[in-house]
Amino acid sequence: MSIAVVVVDDHEVVRVGLVNLFSKTEIRVVAEATNGADAIKQVAKHKPNVVLLDIQLPDMDGLDTLEKLRAKNPGCHVVMLSTYNNPTYVARALALGAADFVLKGATRQDLISAVTDAATGKSPCREGAMQKIAAVLSKTQATGENGIPLTNRETQVLRQLAMGLSNKEIGLALTIGVETVKEHVQNIFRKIDMKDRTQAAVWALRKGLA
Repeated sequence: MSIAVVVVDDHEVVRVGLVNLFSKTEIRVVAEATNGADAIKQVAKHKPNVVLLDIQLPDMDGLDTLEKLRAKNPGCHVVMLSTYNNPTYVARALALGAADFVLKGATRQDLISAVTDAATGKSPCREGAMQKIAAVLSKTQATGENGIPLTNRETQVLRQLAMGLSNKEIGLALTIGVETVKEHVQNIFRKIDMKDRTQAAVWALRKGLA
């Protein structure tokens, strides 16, 4: 099976390196882009199986580009690339529908596997950054001290809030409306007696929920 890929990165050395990395494999780089706007154009033109998308771009960041790509191409499989193992980046990418999140220091085989799995719609088989964050966010039972006054859903919302996700991103991740998320957030603030998202995030970290 031939896998068509669009590579999006503003550094030429990275793009050239990825082209060379995929040589003599079933993965073909059909186009390159240096920014988010060009990425959207190239994806529309080439309709690739997978987009390899850098998280830091000069015009709009990779997460904004991811959201726009997914809105225009719901079936598009996007693998995020990053130098930084930042849990907030990973959680937001997961919420916005990324297929995987791979660090630029990953091995050649890990990157090939990430692209291949994304193209076939498989969940990543390796234990990577996205899998670890997904495991945390998918837990329905509160951990840490007993007596935490939150429902399972409120605990899920709080975990994602603590990761830095917006109400919209939390709604996408949990498949609920933004107004429902707002209601949960207000209930969380009231139950744990906190005034804002920062205080709630700190509380969650201290309780071992994030």
